[in-house]
Amino acid sequence: MSKKSIEAEQAPVEAVLDTEATPQEASLVDELTQANFRVEELEQALAEAQAKVDEQKDSVIRAAAEVDNIRRRAAMDVDKARKFALEKFANELLPVLDNMERALAVSDAADEATKAVHEGVELTMRGLLTAVDKFGIKPVDPQGEAFDPELHQAIGMQPSAEFPANTVMLVMQKGYLLNERLLRPAMVMVSQGGPSVDVEA
Repeated sequence: MSKKSIEAEQAPVEAVLDTEATPQEASLVDELTQANFRVEELEQALAEAQAKVDEQKDSVIRAAAEVDNIRRRAAMDVDKARKFALEKFANELLPVLDNMERALAVSDAADEATKAVHEGVELTMRGLLTAVDKFGIKPVDPQGEAFDPELHQAIGMQPSAEFPANTVMLVMQKGYLLNERLLRPAMVMVSQGGPSVDVEA
């Protein structure tokens, strides 16, 4: 067989191969293109899902913090309610304590006629103070102490050689605290200090 006839027979075969390869390549390109689009879609969906997860995580953290704050506030409210539930009752007791102090001030423990009454009132008052102390009620008796406007109410000021300036020289009415919170300030007279003395040179 001549060289020309061999080439003539191979030409249609190559043509056939060329025509068969082109649709396969086109199909492969289409598949790759679709695969790329699908990958992009999946990447976008993954990014959206990740953003939602981050958002949900942030919401969960905030919700947990809010629950913790509510729990803490509720515990503080319960503690305050427990500590200061007696406030109204304690305020009603203060005039009773004041009257007992007045009774002790006017009675004489040395006088036989009033000795028994004096001792009875003193014992009753001591028992009442012990009882209220168990519930956090404590007297404020600042005789001789520095004046404290947070705890004391000044009725007036007087000169005094005995007490330095701004010192409580007389307690007219004791104050009271309930669990370190002021129920009633002590009513006091405050010293202005001794009279000024002019020193001549």
